[in-house]
Amino acid sequence: MLDLKLIRREPDFVKNKLAQKNEDISKIDEILSIDEKRRELISKSDELKASRNSLSKSVAGLKAQRKEEEAQKAISESKIIGDQIKEIDEELKSYEEKQFEIISQLPNLPSDKSPVGKDESENVEVRKWGEPKNFDFDPKPHWEIGPGLQMMDFETASKLSGSRFVVLSNKIARLERALVNFMLDTHTTEHGYTEMNVPFLVKRDTMFATGQLPKFEDDAYKTTQDDMFLIPTAEVYLAGLHKDNILNEKELPKYYVAYSSCFRREAGSYGKDVRGMIRVHQFEKVELVKYTTSENSYEELEKLTENAEKILQLLKLPYRVISLCTGDTGFGSALTYDIEVWLPSYNAYKEISSCSNDTDFQGRRANMRYRNKDNKLEFVHTLNGSGLAVGRTLVAILENYQNPDGSVNIPEVLIPYMNGIEKIF
Repeated sequence: MLDLKLIRREPDFVKNKLAQKNEDISKIDEILSIDEKRRELISKSDELKASRNSLSKSVAGLKAQRKEEEAQKAISESKIIGDQIKEIDEELKSYEEKQFEIISQLPNLPSDKSPVGKDESENVEVRKWGEPKNFDFDPKPHWEIGPGLQMMDFETASKLSGSRFVVLSNKIARLERALVNFMLDTHTTEHGYTEMNVPFLVKRDTMFATGQLPKFEDDAYKTTQDDMFLIPTAEVYLAGLHKDNILNEKELPKYYVAYSSCFRREAGSYGKDVRGMIRVHQFEKVELVKYTTSENSYEELEKLTENAEKILQLLKLPYRVISLCTGDTGFGSALTYDIEVWLPSYNAYKEISSCSNDTDFQGRRANMRYRNKDNKLEFVHTLNGSGLAVGRTLVAILENYQNPDGSVNIPEVLIPYMNGIEKIF
């Protein structure tokens, strides 16, 4: 949520930043117009309340002087003023709701650290790690490798659930479970995260607090009877853990990690990555979330990104880190690094993690604050990133570790998690 005081104080600055995210800046003028009307109504209401208070005080004096007729007249005038106040308050509520609705649809302002650009074509490569493997045979895509091993079934999934689902079995199913355990172990024992096991269903206000609503409601799966949502990422729960809480600065930073299934309708993505497991409606993810102070959030983003990168390094999967330009940065983010793993089937790098600093955007929406060294309240800064998307990591292993006979080698670091299995065949 953007700060209304900032919009009032520096409207041109806010407009410029929103324009960098390709946002309609006329919404700022609309907010300010509503704000002006609100202030007028508040001033008018305050004047009427003062008049009513004055009349109320005079009634007692008039009655003491036994001036009943004048007292009744004052009571009647007070009632008329009360009705006027009620009308103004109802009108004021309507304006406040409209203002809140508009502000809640505005994205976070991009950081000055984000490269300015209109779309993904203007993203900036920050660094690369590893070199793509040169195969001495024609490598297969994962949607051929998995079915060829009879351990990845898109047809049965489609029959039972519809398109963009998959059933994994045998050693590939075990490999996915191994990846989850490996990622959780690494982040908890080496990177200092606290493991959480969270529900997959959340309430509407939790989705709103973390920036999923109203913007992404069409992309969410929800229940109709009780208006609950299947989480699109464990970030929704982890970034809402301290909703309406006041933390002490000494408690920060807080690091959380959770594994969860994630559910997305992928609205508007028809025809995009339709083959295989890259873009499905249900996928597994290990999510990293941090709570920190305003002074340290960008430093913590660098650390979080390095934590996610470490998983790929241990798996010996080549990747690159991209700094997203302002026009490609997500709704709640001020600065985002995408980590992209090399996939032979695309002959290109594909996103496997998105690491973002949401600054105080979620903190405001969820009313999460901390008491600083000067004993003043500030909104916490939150950060999030995949550490990693499990399904896409599985895909990367199948494609990068494949052999000409259709078998797949297990990365060395995962062999203990596979109970000594070194190859899938």
